[in-house]
Amino acid sequence: MLPTRSLGRQGLVVSAIGLGCMGMSQSYGSADAAESAATIDRALELGCTFFDTAEVYGPFHNEELLGRCLAERRDRVTIATKFGFAIDNGRRVGVDSRPAHIRTVVEASLRRLRTDRIDLLYQHRVDPAVPIEDVAGTVRDLIDEGKVLHFGLSEADAQTIRRAHAVQPVSALQSEYSVWERGLEDEVLPVLRELGIGLVPFSPLGRGFLTGAAKRAEDYPADDYRSWGDPRLQGEHFDINLRLAVRVRELGAARGVSAAQMALAWLLQRDPYLVPIPGTKRRTNLEDNLAAATLVLDAGEIAELDAIGASGASGARYVPADLALVRR
Repeated sequence: MLPTRSLGRQGLVVSAIGLGCMGMSQSYGSADAAESAATIDRALELGCTFFDTAEVYGPFHNEELLGRCLAERRDRVTIATKFGFAIDNGRRVGVDSRPAHIRTVVEASLRRLRTDRIDLLYQHRVDPAVPIEDVAGTVRDLIDEGKVLHFGLSEADAQTIRRAHAVQPVSALQSEYSVWERGLEDEVLPVLRELGIGLVPFSPLGRGFLTGAAKRAEDYPADDYRSWGDPRLQGEHFDINLRLAVRVRELGAARGVSAAQMALAWLLQRDPYLVPIPGTKRRTNLEDNLAAATLVLDAGEIAELDAIGASGASGARYVPADLALVRR
């Protein structure tokens, strides 16, 4: 069974590795409802009890999936979901964190998740039109009402985190962080440690790139986000980044473990308040990922991985429209 971790100092305790569920709703190719449900079941069998979703995944499909799979086992799991995007006719059309909209989203998420409370509610992206104090105040009211237990932010900068935390303590920040993505280290991580806020790295395996199964953008099917949405997989960026992924795989082979396990173990040893959420829709990948929870890297291996990704990946994290929504 997986060990547990405190996600920050606000009393939120979760499994040491969580499960990112976005890929179960067609972001990374066609969905398979039966295998997704089996993967969720297997996660619970192995002690993974921290499940990450959002209204925009699908949209709505992902929360409905978790609601169906977890309703009878609700007290065994921690569910994180997110608000903050405007959705029209099944498409994301901007950001919206107006207080009334937050309340509407939360009520809808509760229905889809078949639950009476959301364990961890994130603002998915910072809305420049709404003061973060208003957002934090609305979530504080939802916590007072028992509909939400903990407040989180996603892809927020240090100043935004401080302002939000002053109104309603932030339990966790979710942002991309991995061997090849170190953008949090200079400004954001010190603030998280100062304030006792947990870190939930998404895409801790570089959207699969660091597992050793890297493919060029054009080799993914058209319905896979990676075919168009990640410049790091395109052109010369792919060639440069492949050398990084190969080195991670070589280090894993020397240790007798997978590249994914090396990358996740490196993260777990960065900070005791850190809980990665590698995403998968397949049991085999889940089992491999969760094995990292008990893998302890030695100082030499950590130094090697530090050096491999010190300069970061080549290429932007997102296409320009999505990159504009990231506050770093």
